[in-house]
Amino acid sequence: MADTAYAGVFPIAPTAFDDRGELDLESQERALDFMIDSGVNGICVLANFSEQFALADDEREFLTPFLIDHVAGCVPVIVTTSHFSSRVAAERSRRAQAAGAAMVMLMPPYHGATIRADETGILDFFRRVAQAIDIPILVQDAPVSGTTLPAALLARMAAEIELVQYFKIEVPFAAQKLRALIALAGDTIKGPFDGEESITLMADLAAGATGTMPSALISDVLRRVVDLWRGGDRGGAETLYERHLPLINHENRQCGLRATKALMKEGGILASEACRHPTTPLDPAARAGLVALAHRLDAMILRWGR
Repeated sequence: MADTAYAGVFPIAPTAFDDRGELDLESQERALDFMIDSGVNGICVLANFSEQFALADDEREFLTPFLIDHVAGCVPVIVTTSHFSSRVAAERSRRAQAAGAAMVMLMPPYHGATIRADETGILDFFRRVAQAIDIPILVQDAPVSGTTLPAALLARMAAEIELVQYFKIEVPFAAQKLRALIALAGDTIKGPFDGEESITLMADLAAGATGTMPSALISDVLRRVVDLWRGGDRGGAETLYERHLPLINHENRQCGLRATKALMKEGGILASEACRHPTTPLDPAARAGLVALAHRLDAMILRWGR
């Protein structure tokens, strides 16, 4: 696995709950099946868009093998194993590998608004995780951590820690950072990815990104966009992306992680679109706008489960 270069579209799987906030495993399996049928290159689980912050530790431990076993090797699975503690993050990563994960994704250690590790601590954090596993590590560079990760630090991590091979860049000016990281790190990185619902995908592909980690909203479309771009048809990629950009923008700016669940419920994939409290339901007007945009585009997410 460590010698495989992963690229393309690796969307985040939502965690399915019923209206009471309990895990809904039947809906969860349908969500994964839909994502596979969308033609994704891989799936990421237990990430922020999976509401990993609302899951108990025992639920995480149950879901990790459950999700990987259901995918059954159809596509590689990335497991998010972020935690402030190096020890906990390393153990989560070890268990993810044992369950069959192809890769683990971690944010740098942080807690709340003010507790951060310094550069030395960040480097040692990822070293300790790497010592516990032998599958690749994807570093998630996201605003939610509140941690600044300069391109030079990311390149140093790739150079000094063999398993740190992938980077998901979803901070402001992502394309600029991707260019700098690729220039500094060269062949020590296998996968510069973008994220944040692929809202900056075209600029990031132009900067050298080889993959994207969006939601599961329009994975089939984004797969075609990336394939067209990487195949040399940049005009075709841009035309297809621009047609769907209003929906991507509405998801990113008006709905967030609730968008995928709303459309999966609308399309019969999920029995409930509930997120765990205290996350509230979508504003009705925002939801109506989302559904209207998806219908206008004849989105697969509305048709697959019918």
